[in-house]
Amino acid sequence: MKFLKTALAATAVAFGLHASLASANIEVRLGHVGGPGSLFEITANRFAELANERLEGVAEVNVYGNSQLGGDESMMRRLRLGSLDLSIPSTVMSSESEQFALFEMPYLIEDREHMKRVRDEVVRGPLYDAAEARGFKIIGVWENGFRQITNNARPIVVPDDLQGIKLRTPSGVWRIEMFRSYGAAPSPMSLSEVFVALQTGAMDGQENPLIQTYSSRFHEVQDYLSMSNHVYTPAYLIAGASWNRLPEEVRTVLEDVALELEDFALEEGQRLDEETLASMREAGMEVNEVDFEAFAEASQAIYDKFANDVDGGQELIDAVTALRE
Repeated sequence: MKFLKTALAATAVAFGLHASLASANIEVRLGHVGGPGSLFEITANRFAELANERLEGVAEVNVYGNSQLGGDESMMRRLRLGSLDLSIPSTVMSSESEQFALFEMPYLIEDREHMKRVRDEVVRGPLYDAAEARGFKIIGVWENGFRQITNNARPIVVPDDLQGIKLRTPSGVWRIEMFRSYGAAPSPMSLSEVFVALQTGAMDGQENPLIQTYSSRFHEVQDYLSMSNHVYTPAYLIAGASWNRLPEEVRTVLEDVALELEDFALEEGQRLDEETLASMREAGMEVNEVDFEAFAEASQAIYDKFANDVDGGQELIDAVTALRE
């Protein structure tokens, strides 16, 4: 009996020590709006997997996707307050700093190879600085993707086809301005609310990368898919007020893994575009390509506005254009 009590006591101490060590692990909370199967989910989960292998016993990255922690604006507030550690914003960054509206310019990015050069030579300079001025730290540049238009009214071939279409956009004045100039009736809305809006007819259409559209099941309530490639949107893995509270070894691992996954995100984006387009055709969506020249011509006004209204805007456009093949 004495031996049994001693063994039980030792087990209890060991269990308590294990629990104490487990509770000492730092939780790194990463939130995003991507649904199941989205590029955001794939990239975030891969990031957590690799980071946690290297941080075992020290810290653990936990991912909260599918808008569990709110929309992009809500998570930006949480980052600023330090109640969220990491997030993956995209278009919403143009609302934080006007320099990020560079990626609101239509047909600016030719392809993913072009984006690699822009990432390394433009984003890591002035846009990193612009984010830090707003209290955020970019630790990786990932992908949201090339955006396409879906709707229930008609195929979109030229900008005039958008006349009167109620189109959901992410928040950001530049995207709204662009689609308004094409003749659409754009309205910002959280991604989590869009399915019902399309289903009920409150919105006629939306624009998103293919995998975001498909993973959100919008193809179930949309008839037409117009391959417009009108905007390429990066995604940024960013930290906020809690970043400097993390131990240096944790920050180093998170930054290293974020950078390692930059090309992975681009490759996954390409793969998902090809697979998702085929799936959307099979689901019965009518697919067409837009008149790219007509859209590019109609986009000149938004370029002029960016060059005139944003400090250093023309220089940013020129820097990106110079990196084309």
